[in-house]
Amino acid sequence: MQRLVLTTAALTTAVITGAGLTAGTANAAAAWESCDQWGNWEPGDGYIVYNNIWGSGAGSQCIAADSGSQWSVTADHPNTGGIKSYPNAKWIVGEPIGDIGSLSANYDVTVPDSGAYNTTFDVWDENYDHEIMLWMNWTGPVGPLGNPVGEATLGGHTWDVYNGSNGANNVYSFLRQGNSSQGDVDILPILDWITEQGWMSQDTVIGDVQFGYEITSSAGGLEFVTNDFSVSEG
Repeated sequence: MQRLVLTTAALTTAVITGAGLTAGTANAAAAWESCDQWGNWEPGDGYIVYNNIWGSGAGSQCIAADSGSQWSVTADHPNTGGIKSYPNAKWIVGEPIGDIGSLSANYDVTVPDSGAYNTTFDVWDENYDHEIMLWMNWTGPVGPLGNPVGEATLGGHTWDVYNGSNGANNVYSFLRQGNSSQGDVDILPILDWITEQGWMSQDTVIGDVQFGYEITSSAGGLEFVTNDFSVSEG
């Protein structure tokens, strides 16, 4: 998950070793490449692409992008516990829930069948007090924060819902029943449902919609490819 208030854990600029990985493994002619911990790029299409290696004990990770909709990550993080990174692309919303007429997104990814990670949308309010995670697929020993609160069919998917806190913000996790690597999700009904639970209000301003890979381990070097990602709002 993206940490806008950055942790103080020291991590030097990623240098690819051993596995011989380089930025742009999936696309040698990428418009932008970075192995920097906080490397980010605004391609001019309204999105921001972010390498975002934020967890402790991380290994190396490089990101290569042609746009906010098409980008890939090659990561070599050790098989230890704890989230190492959340490489992502994000779209700025900046509207109260009650004023949003529509908010949806599409996704199309190619992900490894090993390692430990989840492919997730991360929707934040503008003050980063509330985090809504939409897990579309996951592999390995990973799980949501908080306690299960039930099942909900919203936005074109059926989810197992969890409510918790990481000590800095509230976290509402929606785990899709069955892994999915491509499709669409209608985000607004999920936000409305959360307000019906009293967790947020219709006056809560949604800051941004992020989409990426929350990686716990990827030893030996694994590749995560975003074939397509886009957000539509009205």
